[in-house]
Amino acid sequence: MATIPSRYLLNHIGGEWRAPESGQTRPNLNPGDLSDHLGDFAESGGADVELAVEAADAAMPEWKALGPIKRAEYLRAAERLIEERAEDFAQAITREQGKLIKEARGEVKRALAILDFTAGEGRRLKGETLPAEEPRTFSYTFRTPIGVVGLVTPWNFPLAIPMWKVAPALLAGCGAVLKPSPFTPLTSALLVEAFVDAGVPAGVLNLVQGDIAAGEALVSHPRVAGISFTGSLPVGLAIHQAGAPRLLRTQLELGGKNAVLVLADADIDKAVKAAVFGAF
Repeated sequence: MATIPSRYLLNHIGGEWRAPESGQTRPNLNPGDLSDHLGDFAESGGADVELAVEAADAAMPEWKALGPIKRAEYLRAAERLIEERAEDFAQAITREQGKLIKEARGEVKRALAILDFTAGEGRRLKGETLPAEEPRTFSYTFRTPIGVVGLVTPWNFPLAIPMWKVAPALLAGCGAVLKPSPFTPLTSALLVEAFVDAGVPAGVLNLVQGDIAAGEALVSHPRVAGISFTGSLPVGLAIHQAGAPRLLRTQLELGGKNAVLVLADADIDKAVKAAVFGAF
């Protein structure tokens, strides 16, 4: 995929590829070859987020009514398409994120495994029956979508991490707005297109490219019921604090480093390779 199709430079809102309302763009460069200019991608703001949330909110009732087993069929269809397009995904990941092609192909396999597992959960979204204190009273619980969710993802795993968020959100019946890292917009465009081509109804999954302005607008939007964020601790704290006054549900996977313990009888060469690989 040497030349990027122009639609991938845009947002995807309400079933349509569309330019940001401001007309602003951001260049996307190959970190391994700065002369490789992938394209100028949408730099979105509050107006774009507003359109995306409106689209997700409008699409949710019909999507929710399908039920989890039917929604899982759409996930299976997307899985088949991503598997068919696996090399396109891997090349995009390597070109815009910089990881080795072997690692990029491994990430595609990981994303497919996540999607496969999540689709299987469509038959296990169960509730509970509970003993009641009052006579002739039946107590039970069942799962229902919380509403429109914002999905904010980083650059390090530009396919696997969005898949961890998109697939469960759609299976649960939520409308979703994906705001990926501005450093890896192409991979997210390919991901959203796969779900669209799989038949997911217009507006259920929306893509808003951009950086801080788009992220802040998504977090502060009153009709966004939850935010799933993977990234740094400071940003995670800011999201939590911004959402606290309205009891915004947050799912935060934040930065961290683990210790490496090398024992005296370890194979040092393997230990060094493992430590370096684990650090990045």
